[in-house]
Amino acid sequence: MLPADTPVPLALLTAALSVTLIVALRYVVASWLFAWATARVRPGLYAGKAAQIRREIGWSLLSAAIYGAPAGIVLWGWQHRGWTQITADAAALPLWYHPVSLLLYLFVQDTCFYWSHRWMHKPKWFRIAHAVHHQSRPPTAWTAMSFHPIEALTGAVVIPVLVFLVPIHIATLAMVLTIATVMGVTNHMGWESFPRWLVHSALGNWLITASHHERHHEEYRCNYGLYFRVWDRLCGTDKGLSRRIVAEAGHAPGVRA
Repeated sequence: MLPADTPVPLALLTAALSVTLIVALRYVVASWLFAWATARVRPGLYAGKAAQIRREIGWSLLSAAIYGAPAGIVLWGWQHRGWTQITADAAALPLWYHPVSLLLYLFVQDTCFYWSHRWMHKPKWFRIAHAVHHQSRPPTAWTAMSFHPIEALTGAVVIPVLVFLVPIHIATLAMVLTIATVMGVTNHMGWESFPRWLVHSALGNWLITASHHERHHEEYRCNYGLYFRVWDRLCGTDKGLSRRIVAEAGHAPGVRA
């Protein structure tokens, strides 16, 4: 805890560095846990990928700084200046609003990701930035944050902007960040961790898991979403699930759900 009379520039720098460390630690812990699970559930899946994983970790730690710096400054602004719409008082918002704000944040984040992701697949920007992410062939549990700085920046600004516009409880915001971490890692780790009944259910047909996102890494020009398949369905870019992952999960072959 810094003294109250700490100069603002130093306080902001400290906040940015602190949150960067938290984002980096969150990435390492989550990716390590799911990589550990992969080694037991799908032994040998990452065989021969040591160099790829080292590269993914390097890019991801750089991305952690790009995500952490603005988040740290915003967090400091909330704590010391009341700049944002974040609240720690649960009674300040109606009970029904908490799940609504969760879904709203996820949907806005998903929308921004879909359109920026499609933009990143334009030849110029793919070559400049997004090719870094697609160097992972196929992706692993360490791939989720493996971005060129330009691409990391497009994702890093969404939530820091939202907290100035849309009221949210700090616990709900923590849940948004947890979902982002878990889904980011599980969607890239090369096998389906969610149960068959969910993936192939009516609800699962609108959610993105590894079965759906892996197909993006296989074919590139499809399945651009982050959490939901809404924009892919509306824009005709949804090509269904990865046949390889569906088959390896023991699901019905040829499923295009």
